[in-house]
Amino acid sequence: MPILNLPLRFTNASSAEAAAVARPPQAGPARPDLARWWTRLNDPILDALVDEAVSGNLDVASARAAIREARASQRQQVATLLPFVDGGASATRARSGGGQSGNTSTRNTFRAGFDAGWELDLFGGNSRAVEAATRGLEVAENDLDAVLLTLVGDVSSAYVELRGYQARIALARRTAASQRATAALTRSMFDAGSASALDLSRATAQAASTEAGIPSLEAAYADTLHRLGVLLGQPPTALAARLDPARNIPAPGRLPAPGLPADLLMARPDLRAAERQLAQATALIGQAEASRYPAVSLSGTLSTAALRIGDLTKSSSIAWSIGPAASVPLFDAGQRAAAVEGTQAQRDRYYVLFRNAVLQALREVESAMVALAQERIRTARLTEAAAANREAAQLSRTLFQTGASSFLDVLDAERSLYSSEDALLQSRIAIATDYIALNKALGGGWDGEIDTRRPEIVDADMGPRVRRRSTP
Repeated sequence: MPILNLPLRFTNASSAEAAAVARPPQAGPARPDLARWWTRLNDPILDALVDEAVSGNLDVASARAAIREARASQRQQVATLLPFVDGGASATRARSGGGQSGNTSTRNTFRAGFDAGWELDLFGGNSRAVEAATRGLEVAENDLDAVLLTLVGDVSSAYVELRGYQARIALARRTAASQRATAALTRSMFDAGSASALDLSRATAQAASTEAGIPSLEAAYADTLHRLGVLLGQPPTALAARLDPARNIPAPGRLPAPGLPADLLMARPDLRAAERQLAQATALIGQAEASRYPAVSLSGTLSTAALRIGDLTKSSSIAWSIGPAASVPLFDAGQRAAAVEGTQAQRDRYYVLFRNAVLQALREVESAMVALAQERIRTARLTEAAAANREAAQLSRTLFQTGASSFLDVLDAERSLYSSEDALLQSRIAIATDYIALNKALGGGWDGEIDTRRPEIVDADMGPRVRRRSTP
């Protein structure tokens, strides 16, 4: 693990702790409890959607295939440390003679044998290649965890947004209906001579303006619904009937403790993957360095030849050879040295990428804690504002009907009420979204079992095929 200068604690941890429910006093910062964090949004439908996404998402399927590929590559590299044996056989028919003598002879020759070899790997080139392949497998496994973390967060965020659009559409429709009723009342008063044409025009315009915002909300709702369907690996409209009944915007319960910055190195799969990439690049330096030294191997052959195939195991000639072989690099115009420098530069690049990933992770946690704490304060103020605007709208409507207030006061009160209630809904959406972002930043993802050995496509009849002449 490279040396990193990490802060001892999160600067904004106090903000997150103030936003969380009370906890018993403890000696030091608690490690964040991230196990199935989305269940604390208290929505069974969301829980089911996350489970379905893990099993059906296509990015997860791609990451599983990448693990199988990395695992096969590792097995290939491990095989280079072991001896190999190849078998071979041949049959020839030859004719000789003729010419002036007219004597010809034809004979058959059958051969069978084995070739074997083993590279001693004196300077560890193959061993470092195995190490690099192992680190590559670990990178692929952590990449899968990172995909799952992103997937759980995306499904949760999309679901919160979808419920938020449903609530905002319902609010807009209720408000528009109320404003249409106000416009109808104004028309009755206009017909009776107690309201002006200006009042009637303003009431009609405000209702139409509120209704004009509904199509945009409907389009955003449909886009979120389609995105959620694709995240589950299903057609975009597959969840339309299932999610059509509106439900409350999910609200988080117990908030996670931020823990220590050092916890991120193990909790976040993207940081683990970045560190494993650095380790893989370091192993490749050793592999490139080993290629600059001699290579020693043992090889041997054993073969038998006979004039008849039945004599290969008895009346046949046998030949064999065994011995070491060495290959010494003498002059390559600096090719191998350049390869070493290239792997060292690659190692440096992955080191910088790892450090940057750590800094970005710290930034995401700090920002998520501040956003969540401040949004909770904003929600409290918006709740107060919505209650006051609701009372003001009722009072202004009563005063207008008695002639004690102008119609402009009614319009302003209704406009302020709708604006504050819509802002309150958006703030509740933001609280749930910030809660999701904080759990993602802390490394909360899927912690269940994932079958990475099952292929997506089961190949059948993959053996050798005899070519047949096609009939005309």
